[in-house]
Amino acid sequence: MKQDLAKFSLDSDKCVLVVIDIQERLVPAMPSKVYRRLLSSVDMLVKAAGLLSVPVVTTEQYPQGIGHTVAELADACRTTVIEKVSFGCCGEPAFLAALKQTGRSQVIVVGMEAHVCVYQTVLGLIAEGYNVHLVRDAICSRSKTDFLAGVENAVSAGAVATTAETVLFQLMQTSTHAQFRAISKLVKERD
Repeated sequence: MKQDLAKFSLDSDKCVLVVIDIQERLVPAMPSKVYRRLLSSVDMLVKAAGLLSVPVVTTEQYPQGIGHTVAELADACRTTVIEKVSFGCCGEPAFLAALKQTGRSQVIVVGMEAHVCVYQTVLGLIAEGYNVHLVRDAICSRSKTDFLAGVENAVSAGAVATTAETVLFQLMQTSTHAQFRAISKLVKERD
């Protein structure tokens, strides 16, 4: 029996990058080494999204209390910023409206925390019919156990677990892509 591999594919014309709650007052709670890896991966993905014309939707969980998107990402993530109080982004009608407005069917998910807002968002996106790619090196939680549970449960629900580099090379498809050199440079510059 042949397996349907369509959900594992990414197409730059069909995807949107969702950056979930990478906020000023959440950062100190994260293990510093893990957060630095996340920041480096998300920064690379956001810059590549600009090169590949992939829309970026950013969320902020109760910014009055937790602060806004970290300074290192704020400028690149400023196009569409959705404030929310529900843990899952799909609980905020403005988020779903922003996604629908893109006309995209594939969602690349990054952010914090893997077992709470990221996981609940993945479930909501799958329920809405989106093909979800969860970028393992661009999400984090305060504890490794919670991180692993978030990823495992998301995959069990139907998300594709991937990495930032895998996403970028899937989006380009070939070494002759017009942005290959620029994106290869981003990959080499990543910490």
